[in-house]
Amino acid sequence: MAEQGWAWFAPPEGTAADGLREVARAAARALAGPEGARLLAHLRAVTIERRLGPEASEAALRHLEGQRALVAYLEALVERGRG
Repeated sequence: MAEQGWAWFAPPEGTAADGLREVARAAARALAGPEGARLLAHLRAVTIERRLGPEASEAALRHLEGQRALVAYLEALVERGRG
């Protein structure tokens, strides 16, 4: 019998969702403590808090946005792993 409603859309147990939880926990463990906090603060300072001037090329802007996205993802993983 076919599943009803949207239940078919949920990922089955033991899939990527479980793997992501493990990666989040690993990120939280790896960046725990003062050294991890210092590293995250440095990454935030050189990416998320960095501002480019009006002379910045489109390539430079795109590169910085990619770096910002990566740092934001890492910070989110750490928060998820701590929770």
